[in-house]
Amino acid sequence: MDSVQSKRLLDDYGVPYSLNSGSIPNEKNNRFIKSPTEKYTKNITKLEVKEKDQKNDNEKIYVCVRKRPLNSNEIKREDKNAVYIKENKTVIVHEQKLKLDLTKYINYHSFTFDYAFDSDASNKDVYDQTGASLIEHVFNGGTATYFCYGQTGSGKTYTMMNPEQGLFILAAKDIFSLLQKEKYSFISVYISFYEIYQGQLYDLLNNKKKVYAREDNNQQVCIQGLSEYECFSENELMSIFINGKNSRVTSTTGSNPDSSRSHGIFQVVLKDKSKKNLPIYGKFVFIDLAGSERGADRDDTDKQTILEGQEINKSLLALKECIRAIDQESKHTPFRQSKLTQVLKDSFIGNSKTCMITTISPSSMNIDHTLNTLRYAHRYSISTK
Repeated sequence: MDSVQSKRLLDDYGVPYSLNSGSIPNEKNNRFIKSPTEKYTKNITKLEVKEKDQKNDNEKIYVCVRKRPLNSNEIKREDKNAVYIKENKTVIVHEQKLKLDLTKYINYHSFTFDYAFDSDASNKDVYDQTGASLIEHVFNGGTATYFCYGQTGSGKTYTMMNPEQGLFILAAKDIFSLLQKEKYSFISVYISFYEIYQGQLYDLLNNKKKVYAREDNNQQVCIQGLSEYECFSENELMSIFINGKNSRVTSTTGSNPDSSRSHGIFQVVLKDKSKKNLPIYGKFVFIDLAGSERGADRDDTDKQTILEGQEINKSLLALKECIRAIDQESKHTPFRQSKLTQVLKDSFIGNSKTCMITTISPSSMNIDHTLNTLRYAHRYSISTK
């Protein structure tokens, strides 16, 4: 094999492609391209989509990974792409290491999930693969939950809360479309939006008034004092959402100039208006979790930012403990360890269905965070199967 051809078969670290990813380099620019089997929704047949939806119908919780593209700063400093998606399920991470003699080598990590979305997948692609069974579940009287987990700057808020194409607005379109049907004429839609900041709950639709998580006589979690607004259209829902989003706590960190420092929870509740007291018929909850990395890794020196990070990671650790307890079928699940796990209780018990979207950066500079995120999500995936 001549030297030119040999060079084309090596990745950015000089390792042969054939040893790991199964993908091939582009002849023109030596960049990764996907094989024909690694396309997304636009190339999936209706039969395949139906089979995937049927699979989701049988799962109470499923986990997906979404890789974002390299951002402008990463491209500017010439970061390498170190994350590859294979067969829409497997995430392969190339971690560069040094031997004792300072020789470079690649440590390969592989994780398999229900779905894995590459950097060219849109929010619509993610929703088309994961949202259908959730919408159906809500209109069958259940509770559905979408939540995003990942490093600050990995695309959580863009995926979940983007005003134009976030998962919440794509789901809202389907909800109001279904409400046009005569059989659902008894349903009214109510919206609420709150955040968890420093272990406290604040109503984003009522001047950030402090509210409280309580359990009723049926051990169902209720948010006492939380305001609700009846909503009659997608545009009205969007207007309500924007008002709340503008009140959410954000700040500049070493990782992201506009980092969410709170967990944001947006609820769409379906109520039966044909009955007295408007009982809840179904509920869809959208959760944008705050970033998961350590303050030391972000080069943060501000005391408030450090305290925020500590509280964020404490709540995420509590979430992991709840998942572990559910996996081990423990008699006691520690939902009261944090406000986050307390309000998420209904997403894991009873008539519930949950989808976790794990967002990751492809940058070689973020390998440690990416691996930590994938390990967290992988344990979650294993625990719930």
